[in-house]
Amino acid sequence: MAQHCCPICQQAMPGSSATQGAEWPNYPFCSRKCRLVDLGRWLNGTYAEKIHDESAHAPEDPSSTDEY
Repeated sequence: MAQHCCPICQQAMPGSSATQGAEWPNYPFCSRKCRLVDLGRWLNGTYAEKIHDESAHAPEDPSSTDEY
């Protein structure tokens, strides 16, 4: 039987995958508290990935300016 751990507090959550919903109503979290901690992290942007936009930092091509 595989054992699952809460992704927030790492508490072991024993039980079969078929009975997770009955034994752990907040699955994949062990409790409502851990579920709310995860929600707060999403809302605060903790899980956001940083995007590096190369076009924003590219030097301007001098031949493309319209200087007369």
